[in-house]
Amino acid sequence: MRHTLPLLVVLSTGVAAQQVPVPSGNPSVVAALESIKRENAWTLQQQVSICEIPAPPFKEAERGKELVQRFRSLGLVNVRVDPEGNVIGERPGTGGGPTVVLSGHLDTVFPEGTDVKVKLDGTRYRGPGIGDDCRGLATILTVARALRDGNVTYPGKILFVGTVGEEGPGNLRGVRYLFKNPPEKIDFFISVDGTGLGLTTGAVGSHRYLIQFQGPGGHSFGAFGMPAPIHAMGRAIAKVSDFKVPSTPKTTFNVGIVSGGTSVNTISPLGAMEVDLRSESPEELLALDTKLKNAVQQAVDEENARAPGSAAPVTVKWIDMGVRPAVLINNGSHIARSAIAAGKALGFTPETGASSTDANFPMSLGVAAITLDGGGIGRGAHSIAESYDDGPEGWKGPQWVLLTTVTLAGLGR
Repeated sequence: MRHTLPLLVVLSTGVAAQQVPVPSGNPSVVAALESIKRENAWTLQQQVSICEIPAPPFKEAERGKELVQRFRSLGLVNVRVDPEGNVIGERPGTGGGPTVVLSGHLDTVFPEGTDVKVKLDGTRYRGPGIGDDCRGLATILTVARALRDGNVTYPGKILFVGTVGEEGPGNLRGVRYLFKNPPEKIDFFISVDGTGLGLTTGAVGSHRYLIQFQGPGGHSFGAFGMPAPIHAMGRAIAKVSDFKVPSTPKTTFNVGIVSGGTSVNTISPLGAMEVDLRSESPEELLALDTKLKNAVQQAVDEENARAPGSAAPVTVKWIDMGVRPAVLINNGSHIARSAIAAGKALGFTPETGASSTDANFPMSLGVAAITLDGGGIGRGAHSIAESYDDGPEGWKGPQWVLLTTVTLAGLGR
């Protein structure tokens, strides 16, 4: 899911976005688009039923098994689960065209034991993960069904993929495996993630660290004066809070979790903090990373200076919790212009921006990649109060994904 809300920038209506021909008048495509609208209840049924299968971090297998069955029931071929746990199914074309990956992610942020039963409250569906990314998975299933029912053909091939490990702890492990061990050359990558009608053309990068401040510890009275790991951590947090970062490109920092200590009268042997750094710019992210490392070292040096020559100085240990590459927004690429043109053909102009999704990794490799929203209205992502409302035109999300996908697969050229 988008680990930050996208920076929404309304794309200026230029000629470039209209130069990509989309096959919106192709009879088979028209039939597929109409079937998506007509069978909207089926999409919602998929969304709810998928959401009620738990998929905690690193434990997506049960949801993956169900996706295998649904892929097969929709006529996808060569359906399999790769060694990392990604579910892959193929819909071949007539030959000679590009290969497009259309993906949604299987995992959620919620731990084992979370109640994932979806409840209907008026027009809102409430359940952990109902929008992120059960909407994405339901959308790719709907696209597969509509292509089958409309008998849509195209020169290329579409690989439908349910990825594992998109959320924070997974560090994009599914999509990383997919591109390090590609089943074939991948020309275009589309992630369907989240709700609304937004288009992600840039990648918000992130560096995450667990930083441990360590020392022998001792009695708060008897060993008073000893350098204290938690005091060093406090100094570091104070320095981090004073960081100045640019608003454009958007760059952020956060100390999200702190821990340590055994009792009120103990100099703790350990203080730890988890830090999240993000930016839309690779250069700003690297600069912020350097600033963090310097601040932590200065904090440790200052704490140790309280007791020069101490036989028990504070030391620091860095544990890498995950790196997501940053890529600047590119609204002028062929893949972005295809999505924009598809949206306009359906009566709306997508808002574009940068976010943190499965598309980060292929973007960083130079592969043409975007993330599309799945339609509807989502609220409270990553909370147990998460909800989804289909609104008056929720079906436009799957329609948009289908039209963009077949355009990239070579239909209408």
